[in-house]
Amino acid sequence: MMYFGDHMTGWGWVFMGLGSVLFWAALIIGIVVLVRHLNGSNPLGPSNRPSAEEVLAQRFAHGEIDEAEYRQRLAVLADRP
Repeated sequence: MMYFGDHMTGWGWVFMGLGSVLFWAALIIGIVVLVRHLNGSNPLGPSNRPSAEEVLAQRFAHGEIDEAEYRQRLAVLADRP
């Protein structure tokens, strides 16, 4: 296909070089993603989400809820299984 007789044309070398670079880049990216997944260092994972109590405390600190509502909701959270 990219051969002229028994020699490769200039475009054959270009496509072969690009294919090789893309192959190695995909392989390296795949390994990095796999290692990050196995280590659990996913920045979008649930480990970075604050707990319900932390969210409630932040809302109270920002003045979105008053003390009575804060204590009521905190008691509800404490009663959950």
